[in-house]
Amino acid sequence: MTTVTRGKAAVVLIVEDDREMLSLLCDEFWSAAYQLRQARDGDEAFRMVLQSVPDLILTDLRMPAGGADYISRLRTVAPGCPIVVMTAFGDAKCKHDVLQAGASAYFDKPVRISELKMCVQQLLNHQTGTQSV
Repeated sequence: MTTVTRGKAAVVLIVEDDREMLSLLCDEFWSAAYQLRQARDGDEAFRMVLQSVPDLILTDLRMPAGGADYISRLRTVAPGCPIVVMTAFGDAKCKHDVLQAGASAYFDKPVRISELKMCVQQLLNHQTGTQSV
């Protein structure tokens, strides 16, 4: 089940400072045949998005240069790009702040990978108006 955008696999930027979680996410989304990019903190992710806006951003929240302000910064340079946020340190206020800052979806860690993948697929399908192939 691959989402195809503009004739190619969807580009997903994964932003995660925890090496094991980054590896897990890359393994899971690689198997879904997305084109993956990786960043280890908010500043690196911001620079990458300035160079080339991905089809979707999947990001940790609590990391160097992270937080709701980081989500707002991403939203300003990638207004149409879905942003999926994950955090192990969230609460109702954090969720509200992040969604207000422009996140498309919010997940508490530990995240269920199947739910995360389904959310990513739905956001990509909605964004491009395409169906899974």
